Amino acid sequence: MSFAAPAFLLALLLVPLAAALYVQSERGRGRAARAFSSPRLMPSVVPHQPGWRRHAPMIAFWVALAVLAIALARPQATVAVPDERASVVLVTDQSGSMAAKDVQPTRLEAARRAANNFLGQVPGRVRVGLVTFNNSVQTIKAPTVNRGDVHGAIDRISPSGGTATGDALATALGLLDRQGDQRIPGRPRTRPPGAIVLLSDGKATHGQDPIPVARRAGRLKIPVYTVALGTPQGTIQVPRVNGNGTRAQVVPPDPQTLRRIAQASGGKAYEAKDAGELATVYQRLQSQTTTKKEKREITAAFAAGGLAMLLMGGLMSLRWFAKLP
Repeated sequence: MSFAAPAFLLALLLVPLAAALYVQSERGRGRAARAFSSPRLMPSVVPHQPGWRRHAPMIAFWVALAVLAIALARPQATVAVPDERASVVLVTDQSGSMAAKDVQPTRLEAARRAANNFLGQVPGRVRVGLVTFNNSVQTIKAPTVNRGDVHGAIDRISPSGGTATGDALATALGLLDRQGDQRIPGRPRTRPPGAIVLLSDGKATHGQDPIPVARRAGRLKIPVYTVALGTPQGTIQVPRVNGNGTRAQVVPPDPQTLRRIAQASGGKAYEAKDAGELATVYQRLQSQTTTKKEKREITAAFAAGGLAMLLMGGLMSLRWFAKLP
């Protein structure tokens, strides 16, 4: 929490001062009572002592004073709000290993469902694009608010071929970098906030090295959030070399490389070993990539709390002692 007018926090010093004056006053009152009556007669003269109730109203007033002093300082809380200028590109692996069934019903189907759910949760004015890849980039959809185009492209993905992670990242980075090409006359070029969500289930086998591309994304302030999909035991059926039938081939994910990509770009790395975990990851990514931190003043809440404590103290004093302190 921060404050727009922190100088008013000096008013908090009034709270211990008021408490000290009250304690001094109570001691003086006690000495006066003992001077005019014998301690043995006190139970007969005042059979019902107020006990803790004597001090409760004043404690409520001190708390009210502290809360109102904080209100004067105009407290601000940092909250996440939708960033409607943001652009997100989903980069989805559609290599042959995505046919593995270690993530039910298959890796590809789980990825497709998670991506479609992501689209459904993103604020309407946030632009979302899509890049799919295997040996090479297969689908390119520039960031748009038209969800139908992106949904349709996701639903048409089918698994085949190898993995060109670096080429796909470079394509997505180019799409986001071009978002800043539309200049306002008289103003410097500004790029709307952008992020890349990379989902892959294996090592890069084709194209350029993805790490230098991730470093370039970091220099452009475009974080890459990576999701390593699958388990080390995942397999697919591939043709035998002699052409007689098929054999099982293990297709483990490559979380180490994806973690390096995320770190180099300033993003975060996740791992998903089942469909439920993947859905949870995409829910987190929806918040991280389409919101921004913004300060909101919460003075009214503190002011209301302070007035409520004042009212409580007054009511307690009237109820128990028929007067205000």
